[in-house]
Amino acid sequence: MGKRASKNRRSLKVVELSAKIDRSCQKFADIRRLPPIEPLNKSQHTYLDALRAYPQIVVIGPAGTGKTWMAAAYAADLYRKHLISKIVLTRPNVPCGRSLGFFPGSLEDKFAPWATPVIEVIKERIGQGAFDIAMKRGDIEMVPFEVMRGRSWKNAFVLLDEAQNTSPAEMKMFLTRIGEDCLTVINGDVSQCDLDSSSGLSKAIELIKRQDLPIPIVEFSIEDIVRSGICGMWVRAFEADSECIKLFEPFGDYSTSAKTMLATQ
Repeated sequence: MGKRASKNRRSLKVVELSAKIDRSCQKFADIRRLPPIEPLNKSQHTYLDALRAYPQIVVIGPAGTGKTWMAAAYAADLYRKHLISKIVLTRPNVPCGRSLGFFPGSLEDKFAPWATPVIEVIKERIGQGAFDIAMKRGDIEMVPFEVMRGRSWKNAFVLLDEAQNTSPAEMKMFLTRIGEDCLTVINGDVSQCDLDSSSGLSKAIELIKRQDLPIPIVEFSIEDIVRSGICGMWVRAFEADSECIKLFEPFGDYSTSAKTMLATQ
């Protein structure tokens, strides 16, 4: 009789433990059941539709429009649902001199601070634990342009950020790394090119339009800025100043009053 009671108690503990594990798993599943990506304006809606329909997309526009956030969130959701096996992040013109040399670790470690905005979105969508595992397995990879030649990717989401700072040769190298079953987003702002020579992003857009390539170009405007009112204010201010300089350049130096008058019109 004692053995039967002891066995019944052990069985009851097993049942209670199983129920506790089930509740914990359900709680974890509820926490990770994130809301879908919701477009905040018409341009973001067009962007999201393009992500769902095309293997390659070019996205251009000013800062604060959600270009990078939407790409990172979409990539994270695809990875979380096991629809891709890898997320590849890259951007051009990472400094190779003293500023980069002060960062410790490998070239990938030195590159990491520049990928922080994308990384934070991915962590938010898949969770810190899953992110750490993905990094250890190499499923999330940060690839500086310095080590890109000879690489190729497949079944991956590949994001090129700040694409306006690629040279045409770098853009060609990047685009020829893309293998089968990849979704590629080329993201940039042609008005913020830091190069003295021509931009690879501008060249890619030119080729798409001239050869009628099946790659959508999603263009955001100042009106699509969603980061904050202050962000929008400063983008407009610099845009107005830039237009003012272009207008008065043929006449040589121009006065502060002329710039002020033009900006208020």
